[in-house]
Amino acid sequence: MFTIDDNTGDIHAIQRLDREEKAQYILRAQALHRQTGKPLEPESEFIVKIQDINDNEPKFLDGPYTASVPEMSVIGTSVMQLTATDADDPTYGNSARVVYSILQGQPYFSVEPRTGIIRVSLPNMDREAKEHYEVIIQAKDMGGQLGGLAGTTTVNVTLEDVNDNPPRFAQKLYQMSVPESAPVGSIVGRVQAKDLDEGINAEMRYAIIDGDGRDTFDISTDPTNQFGIISIRKKLDFESKRSFTLKVEGANTYLDPRFLSRGPFSDVTIIHVSVEDVDEPPQFDSPHYFVEVPEDVEIGTVFQTVSAKDPDVANNTIRYSIERKSDPGRYFYIDITSGALMTARPLDREELSWHNITVLAMEMNNPTQIGSVSVTIKVLDVNDNPPELAKYYEAFVCENAKAGQLIQTVTAVDLDDPLGGQHFYYSLAPEAANNPNFTLRDNQDNTAWILTRRGGFTQKEQSIYHLPIFITDGDQPMQSSTSTLTIRVCSCDSDGNVMSCTAEAYTLPVSLSRGALIAILACIFVLLVMILLILSLRSQRKKPYLSDEEENVHENIVRYDDEGGGEEDTEAFDIAAMWNPREVHLGKIRQDMLPEIESLSRYVPQTCMGDSNVHGYVLAKLYEADADPCAPPYDSLQTYAYEGEGSVAESLSSLQSVTSNTDHEYDYLSDWGPRFKKLAEMYGVMETNNPLW
Repeated sequence: MFTIDDNTGDIHAIQRLDREEKAQYILRAQALHRQTGKPLEPESEFIVKIQDINDNEPKFLDGPYTASVPEMSVIGTSVMQLTATDADDPTYGNSARVVYSILQGQPYFSVEPRTGIIRVSLPNMDREAKEHYEVIIQAKDMGGQLGGLAGTTTVNVTLEDVNDNPPRFAQKLYQMSVPESAPVGSIVGRVQAKDLDEGINAEMRYAIIDGDGRDTFDISTDPTNQFGIISIRKKLDFESKRSFTLKVEGANTYLDPRFLSRGPFSDVTIIHVSVEDVDEPPQFDSPHYFVEVPEDVEIGTVFQTVSAKDPDVANNTIRYSIERKSDPGRYFYIDITSGALMTARPLDREELSWHNITVLAMEMNNPTQIGSVSVTIKVLDVNDNPPELAKYYEAFVCENAKAGQLIQTVTAVDLDDPLGGQHFYYSLAPEAANNPNFTLRDNQDNTAWILTRRGGFTQKEQSIYHLPIFITDGDQPMQSSTSTLTIRVCSCDSDGNVMSCTAEAYTLPVSLSRGALIAILACIFVLLVMILLILSLRSQRKKPYLSDEEENVHENIVRYDDEGGGEEDTEAFDIAAMWNPREVHLGKIRQDMLPEIESLSRYVPQTCMGDSNVHGYVLAKLYEADADPCAPPYDSLQTYAYEGEGSVAESLSSLQSVTSNTDHEYDYLSDWGPRFKKLAEMYGVMETNNPLW
């Protein structure tokens, strides 16, 4: 870097020096004897300091820069501070004294020359008008004087949004429509109050503040796009109310106190909602019917009337029916026009105590519109069942039994269910009231005791006794029955345990011996064997041999005994059906008329004809006709006694119609006598003095 003149001792720089790389150098020098080379003095140390010159421009080390400032900021609001560095020596001259200036960005921003702070220089800068700004800042050394070096950087300034814009609806009146059948919660439409702000400053809250639809509709806010979503809150009915008016307010959820004077930060619009008419099914006047019917009610008795109406403006006529799946037993019938429910069959609570039927109401002009309602029918109990013993009792009495001894306790059951509970009364049947062997005691608790009236029972005297017991209930109308209790006479030990009983009833006059029983059984066995043998022989009998030719002859020879003109006459109608009257009812398809629709199988209530039940009989027949889906409700032309088409060979009768052969002479009919006078007048030429023209 340095060299020294050995004669003069001047030090010279032999390379370019840069203070910014090295500000000083330490050199060591020593004077030597030129001839001997010996030091004349000790080493000396020299410090060489490099004097600075302005050879480095100011630099922004972190540029370009980004900054932000709220819109509508006042003049002087600080945006950011920039600092430029100069590698020159700040202690020497003005080489490192930097001054800042703005080259681009006026009149919106300014920069302080000494500090480098960028500030807002224009009031009411609006983000919605312009959001981004590019500012160029210059840093110049030498205090900004002429000849100084300069460096620049770019600052991208973004205006931050503030809530300075109120929301506004695009329209002051919106028209919407919704069908009356739309379910609750369905979306009717959307509205939006637009806000030029963004983020939290544009968040909206919608509310229905007035109008006759406040209780019928709701409005909510979609957080994604800030729409107001109008939905159905209550069921709509075109016939009740056809239109609604809603006054909707949209307001910001966040308010900036600095800009309240720019408010109000809300807006109002009117929404008119029209309800569209939909063809609705008939509606019953009650969502459910419950009725109680006594089980002894007569057939055809009206026990409930259901009513439905068409909610539409047209108010179509209603027709009623019973869904047959809900009444498989066909217990009930409904009047098709009045909705009167009546019994079609006798009811029996003990068989079926509850009925749940579905009544359908159909619009006459639009059969696809069907309403339904559930009818629950409770069959009330009527005392129509007699009491009887709870089970089959087989009592026994010991041969050593004494008078007054209890031999059996009996109980009874009744299918009826009276309100006050069951209460049975027991007694011996009238024919056994003075029974010398046994007596009955009613315990008044629905049980009875069977007691011996005497002792000394023996199997030889009588082995089985049958005691008729008369049981009545306590309800009205009173029901009673007689049950027979079988009492066997048995041999018992001293403790009363049964040892043996006989199974032969005393009603048998004479007992059969064992040999007689064996003979009877043997005869029965022989008869069975003979019957089986005969059946076996019949099943194994061979069929007589018939050749194919004989079988074919038998299959093709058919006796008709008909006279006519050939194939056309025989094919015009079914000859076989005429020879077999039973085949007439097999439902042959007629070619001269439309085929009838086969009627579906249906239940036909069977009622007895009587003066007291004519009304029920007529209703049952009416029910049968209504239940038939194929019964034609229209007038139609039916052709009967069809005999087929005419024959090419013409008629074999000499009395054929004049239309078949008008040239035929029938004068001979007048010669047949008075019995054929009418035919002669019709077909013959009568002589008359009165001409026809």
